[in-house]
Amino acid sequence: MSTSTDSPRGARKAQTYLPEPGAREEILDFAALMHEMELFLAKDSSKAALIDPEGKARSIPDEIFRILDQVTSALAAGEGITIVPQGVTMTTQQAADFLGISRPTLVRLLEAGDIAYDKPGRHRRVRLEDLIDYHKSFRAERRSALRELQRANLDSKAQEGQPTDVQRLAELDNK
Repeated sequence: MSTSTDSPRGARKAQTYLPEPGAREEILDFAALMHEMELFLAKDSSKAALIDPEGKARSIPDEIFRILDQVTSALAAGEGITIVPQGVTMTTQQAADFLGISRPTLVRLLEAGDIAYDKPGRHRRVRLEDLIDYHKSFRAERRSALRELQRANLDSKAQEGQPTDVQRLAELDNK
């Protein structure tokens, strides 16, 4: 089953696909086949292919195969999938939902210049690419900050003469 979700300003539409209740076994079988194909293709340099109605094989690009694998796995798990064209613009509420934050928090990020946006009239519009870029940079910054905290923690323990977590684990392994 698929349902269409409206996109603002006549942009290409997002499409949501939900697993059909009666198709669970068929989806699970296809997911298992996709997993077997992935394992086989990892060992072999050949490519997956589709057979057209005339019997002609057409190879599937690796990116398309990975997308099919993700979609199949999600549907097999009973989850829905939404396909959104990359050039789509979103309302602030849609963008906030995408990032998993509140709309006021998103608006603060927009106003601070952390995420690019357009304001063609009274309402802000955020491009999907800009949300993805922000999400990637936010995750990278968070990872970097966590590494710095770990280093600072290790340095302070070393200066105080306390054993570090790594040393404690090594001691436990030796016991």
